[in-house]
Amino acid sequence: MRIALCQINPTVGDLAGNLELVLDAARRAASRGADLAVFPELVLTGYPPRDLLEKESFRRRSLESLERLIAASASVPCGIVAGYVGAAPEGSRRSVTNSAALIEKGRLLATQSKMLLPTYDVFDEGRYFQPAASQRVCEFRGMRLGITICEDAWNDKQFWERPLYDSDPVESLVSQGAGIILSINGSPYDMTKRALRRQMFTAMARRHRLPHVYVNMVGGNDQLVFDGSSFAVDAEGRIAAAAPSFREDIVFFDTETCHGELRESHADEVEAAYDALVLGTRDYIAKCGFRSVIIGLSGGIDSTLVACIAADAVGAENVTGVSLPGPYSSDHSLADARALAANLGIRYEVISITPAYETLLATFAPVFAGAAPDVTEENIQSRLRGLALMALSNKWGSLVLTTGNKSEVAVGYCTLYGDMAGGLAVISDVPKTMVYELCRRVNARRPGTIPENVFIKPPSAELRPNQKDSDSLPEYEVLDPILKAYIEELKSPAEIAAELGQPPELVRSIINRVDRNEYKRQQAAPGLKVTTKAFGMGRRYPIAQRFFEE
Repeated sequence: MRIALCQINPTVGDLAGNLELVLDAARRAASRGADLAVFPELVLTGYPPRDLLEKESFRRRSLESLERLIAASASVPCGIVAGYVGAAPEGSRRSVTNSAALIEKGRLLATQSKMLLPTYDVFDEGRYFQPAASQRVCEFRGMRLGITICEDAWNDKQFWERPLYDSDPVESLVSQGAGIILSINGSPYDMTKRALRRQMFTAMARRHRLPHVYVNMVGGNDQLVFDGSSFAVDAEGRIAAAAPSFREDIVFFDTETCHGELRESHADEVEAAYDALVLGTRDYIAKCGFRSVIIGLSGGIDSTLVACIAADAVGAENVTGVSLPGPYSSDHSLADARALAANLGIRYEVISITPAYETLLATFAPVFAGAAPDVTEENIQSRLRGLALMALSNKWGSLVLTTGNKSEVAVGYCTLYGDMAGGLAVISDVPKTMVYELCRRVNARRPGTIPENVFIKPPSAELRPNQKDSDSLPEYEVLDPILKAYIEELKSPAEIAAELGQPPELVRSIINRVDRNEYKRQQAAPGLKVTTKAFGMGRRYPIAQRFFEE
């Protein structure tokens, strides 16, 4: 059997558009000799649909989309496996299922619902879906297919030290005589996932002595980036077919020869993360109905990276960089911003906030009388910049991209309604030290794009004379490992201090800053997830709480 791994980019809620994507890809697969075209999880609705699933109209129209696919398949020479939102059996606790349909020549041959529903990190499927009671092998053109949906294949008790679930759907299908396992997925990217998936599926293929096909969606949906990276593994655990990461493609796997098409992809995970950010930015902009973006271009490393990502995402002609110098801005900041804009070929504007800042200080002078200047005056500058960028956004219909990195967002080194103002926080899951790595990758791809001075000057918000980030924070080489250990690895202050050799009081102070600034993060623009634990939908902490680490 010749199986097509159809790695496509659906949009949540675009039922008609997603259906056309599936049919177009299925026809192209059939034209190249496919017997079966396999598509990702919930491909007809997009993933994750979240509370759209609570709308009766959405559920009804989702089923209508499946019926249209079945009818249209009459003219498609190959079979189709596609994910959809199904109706749960009468009397179920939930009204819908996360299901897969096997379709051929205008007929629905079989369905299979997801059994293991993840409810951790960014996943909340137990809130919506009724789990399948069992797994069943289905027949297609003489082959016994075992169809699993994403998490169903993530519970191999010989791979995981502590499996999350009691049952193993893959093991059940193998015991029923499945000749191949087809896994359809909506698996979001982080920097560990591409390698982990291959390790897991090659181990299962060797253990069960069966080929496994893994099909993942590609594209950005809100905070999640889906990398694709689909593949097929033969019964020996060898990667026999592989799709690229971060772009749509159709690759083939032949079950008789156990050979397939192998596309090249990223060998370096920092390079992969950059392309994840480009894809997530491009799709967020397009799927939200925008065409152009605005960036506050300070001449610093963070706004530099965001500008490079934006130019790659939507084209330089659709990016405007705006420098907003204030009373403490340096000449080199303007020079670096101007040089970057010229190198990227983006539009560049300069709007001074100094006149507005001086007017506001004069306005507030009577009520500020007797109070020494402090962070208030610094935040006024930041908020004037946010006001200016949002004014341009309103006037031009462009989306503002914020430029705060994960290190700053973690400890609250950012200003509500100031530098946090915007529609997408492109690098809010990128630690500061990784920002430098990504910028070096930009210059490796396009030498000379980023001025060398951007790399070597000390980071500064330039909100007071001679200000440096290190006045308020530890050096980022010290800060970032502490943040990773606490936020991503959930380690205690004592563990972190011991493992990293840092003073316990320093570790506690950083951790308490993280906890105290939850109120800021919950008012931030959505950010793109690239690490194992990002701020946003996968990290849920209360704001009004009194627990602090000791």
